[in-house]
Amino acid sequence: MNKSIRIHETGGPEVLRWEEVDVAKPAAGEVRLRQTAVGLNFIDTYHRTGLYPVGSLPTGIGMEAAGVVEETGGNVADLQVGDRVAYAGGSPGSYAEERTMAAALLVRLPDGVNDRQGAALMLKGLTTQYLIRCCYPVKSGDTILIHAAAGGVGLLVCQWARHLGATVIGTVSTPEKAELAASHGCSHTILYREENFVDRVRELTNGEGVPVVYDSVGRDTFDGSLDCLRPLGLMVTFGQSSGSVAPLAIHELTSHGSLFLTRPTLATYNATRDQLTANAAELFAVVESGAVKIEINQTYALQDAAQAHSDLESRKTTGATVLLP
Repeated sequence: MNKSIRIHETGGPEVLRWEEVDVAKPAAGEVRLRQTAVGLNFIDTYHRTGLYPVGSLPTGIGMEAAGVVEETGGNVADLQVGDRVAYAGGSPGSYAEERTMAAALLVRLPDGVNDRQGAALMLKGLTTQYLIRCCYPVKSGDTILIHAAAGGVGLLVCQWARHLGATVIGTVSTPEKAELAASHGCSHTILYREENFVDRVRELTNGEGVPVVYDSVGRDTFDGSLDCLRPLGLMVTFGQSSGSVAPLAIHELTSHGSLFLTRPTLATYNATRDQLTANAAELFAVVESGAVKIEINQTYALQDAAQAHSDLESRKTTGATVLLP
């Protein structure tokens, strides 16, 4: 019998339950997937707490995983039994030993990417891809600011942006995380508990500010991030680990220099099969080339997902975390 992590109510890590769940036979356009590794992401905690509602309860949780196709339904032309695949997105439910899901959400893993890397890579990697290749196409000579530079997305942004020729400024909470970010291409690390990151960014850019800020922290950094931007700069807010951002008076963008603001989602930038496969191919290419390395710094048994959530929310983790069925 398949087991999975499910929630019957929203709340803290203690609401995560390890229980038996039937796996449906795949219908047309679907596959049954035996999962070999599951990615842990901050959005999972938002679903668990109810910050991002997931619909009726009880329900599964989790947004990404890698595994092997065990069975296909009808009208599945580009996947076969035995294919190694990975995904990010769709309905929550990746915290499972097996699941049935739409084949259109799956991409084949190349030989140079193993299952654990695939599970750790898809959501954070495709997020990084749309951040620095679509929202604001980072180019050689740019200086950019990334908050939580030692986190899963942060380390990927540091590496990929550096590969593109950019100078990366990153905020971190501890000297250990500063060292980790620096080893992954972050040119300037700011210990935000000890330094005013706005003053430091202005100092590093000779008072000009940066053209783009990538902010997954939210409430604690949003206002300061606006102050780090140069005129016509872009504020990309893609998470809220410190809490939701307060309502913004739109004229604040004017007073800071005609700024742009976006709140992007992975689903929007990978809305079609063609977008997904093209973006994943670009991601896999930089990984296989060695320009971007996937750092899996923690693993937990899938049934210990509550402990993994607790560690993630208390900022005890760095890089990527994988849950093993």
